[in-house]
Amino acid sequence: MTIFDSLILGSIEGFTEFLPISSTGHLIVASKFLGIDQTSVTKAYEVIIQFAAILAVVLNYREKFTLQKIELWKKLILAFIPIGAVGFLFSHQIKELFSVTIVAVMFIVGGIVFLLVEKFYIPNEKKLIDDVENVTYKQALWIGIAQIFALVPGTSRAGSSIIGALLVGLSRKASAEFSFLLAFPVMSAVTGYDLLKHYHEFSSANLENLFIGFVVAFFVAYLTIKLFLKFLEKFTFVAFGIYRILFGILLLTLFN
Repeated sequence: MTIFDSLILGSIEGFTEFLPISSTGHLIVASKFLGIDQTSVTKAYEVIIQFAAILAVVLNYREKFTLQKIELWKKLILAFIPIGAVGFLFSHQIKELFSVTIVAVMFIVGGIVFLLVEKFYIPNEKKLIDDVENVTYKQALWIGIAQIFALVPGTSRAGSSIIGALLVGLSRKASAEFSFLLAFPVMSAVTGYDLLKHYHEFSSANLENLFIGFVVAFFVAYLTIKLFLKFLEKFTFVAFGIYRILFGILLLTLFN
């Protein structure tokens, strides 16, 4: 992996991790075009840029990471439990699902779902929850159940949790913010597991590339979160639905 590769993949991870467009699919395409194989270096690199994305959430929402917000975190942990349990129990079966075709199909399916949800979404802010701290435990659980679909490659963790939040009565802004915060326990668990599994591979990794990837992923993710919320003040998720469908068709065309 070169410095250029590190810059490209770090940027892609930072930009796509919190948008409802699946970072996995984009990293697959980028890696194919760059000719990057799955080695110990790339494994270590993936862990590092995931960790960078987690820190971007913490910095953006540092006021939420206090003991005063314990009630909110109880709800977020509740929302994390479904995907954590299913992911742990069926990890081998989930790995067998991975293929470019499945990723592409799920991109298209997810795009259609976004378009359908937006078609029937009622944007009456007086009736919608606009503050993540007002989410109920029942709503949090349903969002967590919806997030289980993210275990299917190409679905998008952000996409499935946002759809779940929209369906249980959150505003677009609150749906995105709940998804951002929910990423913390989910990605912490994934990154922690990957660290335990691949820690020995860091010794052979190129530290310069790891550092560059970390910095780039962190700043791109930090800015993406802010810009995404600004986008939702004026626009809907329709553009993401259309993009998902087009990207899925592109994947099917290129790799099948």
